[in-house]
Amino acid sequence: MPHYQIRGKIPDKRHITFKKPDGSLYAEELVSAEGFSDVYSIVYHNYPPTKVLSIDKPLDVTPNIEIDRNLQNRALKGFKSEPKDDYLESRNIVLTNDDINIILAAPKKSMTDYFFKNAQSDEMVFIHKGGGKLLSVYGELSFKEGDHVVIPRGTIYQFRFNDSDNRLFIVESNEPLRFPKRYMNKYGQLLEHSPFHERDIKAPEALITHDEEGDFLVKIKRTNMIYPYHYQTHPFDAIGWDGCLYPFTFSIYDFEPITGRIHQPPPVHQTLETNAMVTCAFVPRLYDYHPQAIPAPYHHSNIDSDEVLYYVDGDFMSRNNIEKGQITLHPMGIPHGPHPGAIERSIGKKETNEYAVMVDTFRPLKLTKSAMEIEDKDYYKSWLH
Repeated sequence: MPHYQIRGKIPDKRHITFKKPDGSLYAEELVSAEGFSDVYSIVYHNYPPTKVLSIDKPLDVTPNIEIDRNLQNRALKGFKSEPKDDYLESRNIVLTNDDINIILAAPKKSMTDYFFKNAQSDEMVFIHKGGGKLLSVYGELSFKEGDHVVIPRGTIYQFRFNDSDNRLFIVESNEPLRFPKRYMNKYGQLLEHSPFHERDIKAPEALITHDEEGDFLVKIKRTNMIYPYHYQTHPFDAIGWDGCLYPFTFSIYDFEPITGRIHQPPPVHQTLETNAMVTCAFVPRLYDYHPQAIPAPYHHSNIDSDEVLYYVDGDFMSRNNIEKGQITLHPMGIPHGPHPGAIERSIGKKETNEYAVMVDTFRPLKLTKSAMEIEDKDYYKSWLH
């Protein structure tokens, strides 16, 4: 979990008077996960965060399911997902179940005339292409290519991109995203054998207080509906905050791979987890060093999870003809493994140069209409050649 942070001005104690220069009170807001039983932050606003002017008609964004029950290895050409100007309109759900949505997005423009809050899910936004800043009540959080941007549910935010060429791989999780338990001690500190460290985690900086009144549109997602709320005050009006709940980033390029004499299983690449899924990062690493080691992964059957791989960069040694931005789905119950020739090619090699993000879900994934529009329909036959 992210560690305790302080930004701006806060009072000496919680839940006591905290006065503005004119003698009126700042508005205290507790933002907490799992009721009052998990991580939280306390935010001090110039205005109460409850001043709603109006609510427009909600928009239904329920995924359009094309295949409800899938038992076929599939591949999607992610970069064929068409760019769109608007951030929310560009978010294209391709795989889904009751626990998560897996989304491709290619927004060309920054969010300037509205704000977004996902009140349904935590978000992990992997930045494949692009860079910029995530703005929120917690401050400005810079991001760049290779970053995982983790946004807790309930966070009002705006993405400001540096240019129009952006490619995002997004995981919406209906359960809180956490670091793997085996990486942490009982106090929540990352252990020595963890493949990443607190120094790799970047928290928001440059808290900018917007003491503004007007009409501010916040689009709020809940139960697969987006509710357009108009607030009387700017969402980023905080004078200060402290706590352990806030957006943060960590980079795939800072992930330190765990290697061994023989091929290591996918959990050594893990980055985040919930009770319903895990995420992993595959990065360049030395191959196994047993004299008879086969560096390529063995054939395996995921009998309890659907495996999704999003290919980022490099030569993915177990696959043939893989493109950047491609997604493969290997469903539970069907074995998969190296493509023809991959095992033989790997023997004697010293290292691999690959980047990929993996998501394993513990319930089957459904494919949307958007997924089928970018599918490589012959992928399931690719082990024949």
